[in-house]
Amino acid sequence: MDKEVNQLVVDLELIRRLDKNGPRYTSYPTADRFVEAFNAESYRQWVAKREIGGIARPLSLYIHIPFCNTLCFYCACNKVITKDRSKSAEYVQYLLKEMAMQAELLGPGQVVEQLHFGGGTPTFLSDDEIREVMAAIRKHFKLVEDGEYSIEIDPRKVSDETIALLGQTGFNRISIGVQDFDEEVQKAVNRIQSEEETLRIIHAARANGFKSVSIDLIYGLPKQTLEGFGKTLDKVIAANPDRLSIYNYAHMPTIFKPQRRINDADMPTGQLKLDILSMAVNKLTAAGYVYIGMDHFAKPEDELAVAQRQGRLHRNFQGYSTHSDCDLVALGVSAIGKIGPTYSQNYRELEDYYDALDRNELPIMRGLELNADDLVRRAIIQALMCHFEISKESFNIAYLIDFDQYFATEMGELREYEREGLLEISPQWISVTPKGRMLIRNICMVFDKYLRTRTEHARYSKVI
Repeated sequence: MDKEVNQLVVDLELIRRLDKNGPRYTSYPTADRFVEAFNAESYRQWVAKREIGGIARPLSLYIHIPFCNTLCFYCACNKVITKDRSKSAEYVQYLLKEMAMQAELLGPGQVVEQLHFGGGTPTFLSDDEIREVMAAIRKHFKLVEDGEYSIEIDPRKVSDETIALLGQTGFNRISIGVQDFDEEVQKAVNRIQSEEETLRIIHAARANGFKSVSIDLIYGLPKQTLEGFGKTLDKVIAANPDRLSIYNYAHMPTIFKPQRRINDADMPTGQLKLDILSMAVNKLTAAGYVYIGMDHFAKPEDELAVAQRQGRLHRNFQGYSTHSDCDLVALGVSAIGKIGPTYSQNYRELEDYYDALDRNELPIMRGLELNADDLVRRAIIQALMCHFEISKESFNIAYLIDFDQYFATEMGELREYEREGLLEISPQWISVTPKGRMLIRNICMVFDKYLRTRTEHARYSKVI
């Protein structure tokens, strides 16, 4: 039976007072905790254990394409800026070699339920290169009929013919970067993209049988105004996407060099960011979208919203997902995978990535084997992120702990949030309230043992 999901309440005063730096928890522990002692051999050993007992999980496959031909100043992704198309031709050959090595290691007949191409700009690849990569995936893996196969799209750099090709080769979900339609904002971040370009891609995706269209927006960009972002939201809602993501722009120019091209004087104030966020939530909920969590909204009939109501929602490196039981195999430079209780990340630089493959080694730079404490904390953070509540009894049974005793320190901190009205604590449950949902990262951070010193927070972006 579907579970009723609380409505969202945006309490600006509370958000302003409690906003602080913190992780986005696409994983726990977060990637900055990975160690180089976990290497390609460590990974091989864990892959070998997948088949023990004959219960190997289905796979989620992530392909990272790092190339972009223009630089968006706000971007913090791992990317290579180039207009040289031969770069992708070389990259694809290495990608195919890594894929073959992984497939041999995993064994034949591996079922893939989820596939995601991210970047960079995945459609930097030529149509022939897309065909080549998809043919290799089908050669090495078994894609299921009703799988979730998605790709990130830059509408400025893709033709209707390429969208048709993507549909023909198996993609059924598309994510479109918009950020903001306001021309002044687009100039300030070096991303000029018309409403017409974006709508053309949405129409092409619908015409070619894509099941889901998602649009990405960012609030907190330079030159943004309440009125301007309101117009963007109206245009996006009129385009009728199945899902929407509204990310908080994290201005961290000391860490991300492209952001140094943004004029600090053009940045919106903290109050304006909050006002934009509040307006966005109001407009989207009035239009019928459901708040999934973090920055994500979806139509009530979308599979993410359905999965959340049914308690089946999951969160991984690609965001929210309905495929909770998959091991994640990640291919390409900087890509992060998950096998059993481990994480692994490929080399971040192309030269290092290529060098490892030239030596016939998996290009794994670092990773982590989770201990028992990491696993229980990961499960708690996952449940809070996806369902906004946890059953203490279920953790007692699954992890053989006394929840209140094991997390005595954390329960004391949660009591403070309970007094703020962010959550409710009973003997059996911890439940996030409607006004606590926007601050779910704060609540999750209580269970993050790696954030026990104040200095650790500085490396992360603001929660809101």
